[in-house]
Amino acid sequence: MKRWIPVLLLAGMPLAHAVPGEVLYEDMDVLLQEKGVISRLSEQIQQVRNNVGASASTLVINAMGFLGVPYSYGGNSAETGVDCSGLVRTVFEQSVGKVLPRRAVDQAAATEAIDRSELKPGDLVFFNTMKRAFSHVGIYVGEGKFIHAPRSGASVRLEDMRVAYWSNRFNGARRVPMPSSINAAVR
Repeated sequence: MKRWIPVLLLAGMPLAHAVPGEVLYEDMDVLLQEKGVISRLSEQIQQVRNNVGASASTLVINAMGFLGVPYSYGGNSAETGVDCSGLVRTVFEQSVGKVLPRRAVDQAAATEAIDRSELKPGDLVFFNTMKRAFSHVGIYVGEGKFIHAPRSGASVRLEDMRVAYWSNRFNGARRVPMPSSINAAVR
């Protein structure tokens, strides 16, 4: 059985206690090479590093550490697989210590609605994929892209929310409320 370990765990740093500015990007590059991710994604990661604060960058890069982790309904760990809300919950808990509800609809209810034009890396994006509001969630990474666990038989991946499928199902954007000490560092 393949084991998936988020990038900062590979670096020996506990995710919930990562110090801004101490993200070991070399480990992320090694992880991406091992997974066979093409250089275009490396360029996108570099853009995230350059465009957001250290805490938001840590959150997004930790989410990218889950790339290739298999989808598992109800899953919430890199070792056993994740579903969409499990990915979001795990990344936020490990990155900034924020525990979100388990289900996508509950995550939407527990977060602050923002306009799509206000999206920043680390915000949540919701979609209607099962003929009900807020049935799917992902983490916005910038440049119109989000990371998510799409469905059974697939793996965590990065997608463009501007393509017709996602654009037609877009349900709203949300910002996770943070304590002021974390919020200042994230945004």
